[in-house]
Amino acid sequence: QVQLVESGGGLVQAGASLRLSCAASGRTSSMYRMHWFRQAPGKERESVAFISWSGGYTNYADSVKGRFTISKDNAKNTVYLQMNSLKPEDTAVYYCAAATGVAVSPKMMAYWGEGTQVTVSS
Repeated sequence: QVQLVESGGGLVQAGASLRLSCAASGRTSSMYRMHWFRQAPGKERESVAFISWSGGYTNYADSVKGRFTISKDNAKNTVYLQMNSLKPEDTAVYYCAAATGVAVSPKMMAYWGEGTQVTVSS
């Protein structure tokens, strides 16, 4: 089993920054990628970014490219999502997820955190 604990959400104004953290514990040796997803009210859960377990490869949704940065502290088994220039449309619950393979669909994630709310006011 792998446990994922997110932190760092909050209420900010448009243009501000937030950093989300996701601490992984347990049988992390089986992990291949770490993902951040988000889900806004009435919308499907969507991929925001993912990073390889080694931290050497990253990928971003077009909507956040240039504004968000995903990174990983291998010593702490913690993944971060630095979110800059936040927009009201970034408002959502942000979830950390762990994958054991290359699949990117939320349905294929092996483990999930409980989520953290990010609210961006205009």
